[in-house]
Amino acid sequence: MTTAATSTTPAPDERLLEAPIEHGVLSHVEQRGIEPVPADKRNGTPGQLFWIWFAANISILGIPLGATLIALGLNLWQAVLATAIGAFGSFAVVGVISVAGRRGGAPSLTLSRAIFGVRGNAGPTLVSLVSRLGWETVTTLTGAFALISLYSIATGTTADAKAHPVLTVVCIVIFVALTVVVSATGHAFLLTVQKWATWVFGALTALVALYLATTVDWSAFIGNAPGPASAFVVGIGTIVAGTGVGWANSGADMARYQKLSVKTRSLVASASVGAGIPLVVVIGLGSALTAGNSSIATASDPIAAVHQSLPTWVSVPYLIAAFAGLLMSNHISMYSAGLTTITLGVRIRRVYAVVVDIVVTITGSIYFMLISDSFYGPFISFISVLAVPITAWIGCFLVDMAGRRSYDAHGLLDLRPGARYWYWHGISLAGTGSWLIGLVVGLLFMSAKISDTEVWFAGPLSHTWIGTNGLAWLVSLVVAAGLYALFGGLRRKDDAAAALAAGAAA
Repeated sequence: MTTAATSTTPAPDERLLEAPIEHGVLSHVEQRGIEPVPADKRNGTPGQLFWIWFAANISILGIPLGATLIALGLNLWQAVLATAIGAFGSFAVVGVISVAGRRGGAPSLTLSRAIFGVRGNAGPTLVSLVSRLGWETVTTLTGAFALISLYSIATGTTADAKAHPVLTVVCIVIFVALTVVVSATGHAFLLTVQKWATWVFGALTALVALYLATTVDWSAFIGNAPGPASAFVVGIGTIVAGTGVGWANSGADMARYQKLSVKTRSLVASASVGAGIPLVVVIGLGSALTAGNSSIATASDPIAAVHQSLPTWVSVPYLIAAFAGLLMSNHISMYSAGLTTITLGVRIRRVYAVVVDIVVTITGSIYFMLISDSFYGPFISFISVLAVPITAWIGCFLVDMAGRRSYDAHGLLDLRPGARYWYWHGISLAGTGSWLIGLVVGLLFMSAKISDTEVWFAGPLSHTWIGTNGLAWLVSLVVAAGLYALFGGLRRKDDAAAALAAGAAA
């Protein structure tokens, strides 16, 4: 008798298999949705991922992160060390999650259906989508700030976005349109654009960094006394939450075209080194600038605040590099968001899922540029709050990977009762329960505030050592991982072999 899991009736998500993919041909739009990539279609290499992560992290958003480290009371050397630990370490985790993409050939949140169940996975997927859309909004508005600043240099007018509302909206639309051109086209085109753009705009970033290194008054702050150890810990946590954690749920999205023969250590190195190098440079640049000019840490427009401290001949390449870096980051984010939208259950092609991103990012950018009066407070609070549910997901995912060697490709797309990843009413109690408990416990220690007087949320344990040192995300990760391991998450799983056996028996 044929079971539900092996029925010939197509599972809902299999509608996405209608059109073939032309991977590697730039003139074609990628048609593949969330379905696993067949082994004979995987020809990717770790070198390609190196450029992906390098390009995504040239982003000038490292400037506010660097400013935050100095605002915490760290001196420049502590800020650079905290950046190195947080950036290289958190992206090593992204690299580990990339291994799952090589094993299963599917996006990160599609693979996590095996952990949480096809319904239970909705919670982590929704959080991931909010994270991606939030980051896209941040990069879009910052990219628009860069365009406005370039306009102000060319025309001699003010760079205040609120003084030019029509221009501001036009700049937002331009940035989003340029993002869509690449991200909607697909994986192969994305790889090519990211690689060559890295060389060009990375060189411009290096030019600005070289100028600052030779002109900044290092004696004014180079010998500053170090900040307290607690501030250093908070600094590392801030970098972790603002860099690797935000990209963790995109790891497998980028690696699903990797050859099966690619080594684990190569995937980890490509993410850790690829992202770590530009992050240390850009965040270190932000720290150095803030140490010499404290007004940068409180500016509503971080792009204009930096360019105003530079001569015009440096400001122009700085702003071009800032715009391009943000654009390269947004390419990847929007591509992943499209896959996440489909995984959530919106059954449209990936290329059309981008429409959701467009509406949200344009609306959010207009609000923060034309209505809101602050940037840093909401930015840091946003990444801090979302770090808690995302690290809980990471904890469960990593534990599952420790025991898993394969995924059932059909089961990842089969949403019907009786399917391989249906579990109990579509929910894995072990995976979903561990994630929820880790999330709740983490929020107990969470404090999200825009300023000392404006608090978004404060958990009952936010005043403890863990809470005041910004370690709620770590608590969430450890609790979720520990519970999932206790509930059987480490059990060895070979789903592909089991699926073949079930098919033979039927």
